[in-house]
Amino acid sequence: MAKNADQANRTLATNRKAYHDYTVEETYEVGLALWGTEIKSLRAGQCNLKDGYAVIRHGEIWMLNVHISPWMGGNRENHDPLRERKLLLHRREINKLSSRVAERGWTLVPLRIYLKNNRAKVELGLVRGKKLYDKRDAIAKRDADRDLQRAVKDYQQE
Repeated sequence: MAKNADQANRTLATNRKAYHDYTVEETYEVGLALWGTEIKSLRAGQCNLKDGYAVIRHGEIWMLNVHISPWMGGNRENHDPLRERKLLLHRREINKLSSRVAERGWTLVPLRIYLKNNRAKVELGLVRGKKLYDKRDAIAKRDADRDLQRAVKDYQQE
């Protein structure tokens, strides 16, 4: 049986705050090492990426401050909601990211968690923080685009 594309890549959580606070330069698709109750909670959509980030320690990448709620059907073996989770990348990708993050101003932020062929994946972004005036420019551009779309829609209806 063939699955449709929406079912094959189902987004479970997104980090909208990251697009507001950071400029995303590159994105990477990485695997995520999870426990059984964590994947069940993810499938139920109980995840928060808002304050999440990733660090490189001893040649491994770890995702921190990502809250995956305990699974309701769990028992005393349920997981800790804020535990560190290992991200799975190839060695050359880790080395490349390590050299980029060592430069001043770069960080790794999880942008979204999704399922791809029934495996949890993280879209990890190499980002640089925005200044306050950059945020204001982005908001002004978004508002101008919205006004333009409204005007075009009103013009077409006449």
